[in-house]
Amino acid sequence: MDEMKLGVMEGHFADMIWQNEPIASGELVKRALTDFGWKKSTTYTVLKKLIDRGMFKNENGVVTSLISREQFDSMQSEKFVNETFNGSLPAFIAAFASRKPLTTKEIQEIQKMIDEFGKEE
Repeated sequence: MDEMKLGVMEGHFADMIWQNEPIASGELVKRALTDFGWKKSTTYTVLKKLIDRGMFKNENGVVTSLISREQFDSMQSEKFVNETFNGSLPAFIAAFASRKPLTTKEIQEIQKMIDEFGKEE
C-alpha cells in the first residue's frame, strides 16, 4: 500500500469513480472525455494504474472500488503523521494547535474520540 498516493488528475479520476460506482467502463470513458478531455486510451491507462495500486477493480466492464474514499483518506493521514511526526498523534495535534487554537467544539470532539477509541485497549 506504499503506492497509495495520487497525483492531482488521478485524484479527480478516483473521485469520479467513487462518486459514481459501480460505473460501466464505457461510461467512465465518456465522463473522462467530458470532464478531463481524455481519450479512451488515457482513461484506461490511468484506470490500470489505480487497479495495479489495489484501489479499484474492473470486472466484466464494471469499475468498483476496493477501498473507499474514507479508507484512502485515513491511510494518507496515517502516512503523513508517521512520516512527519514519527507516528505521534499527540505531536501532530500539538503542532496543529500551536498555529491554530482549537475551539471548544473541536476539543470536545477530540475528547469524544479519545473516549470512544480508548475503550479498545
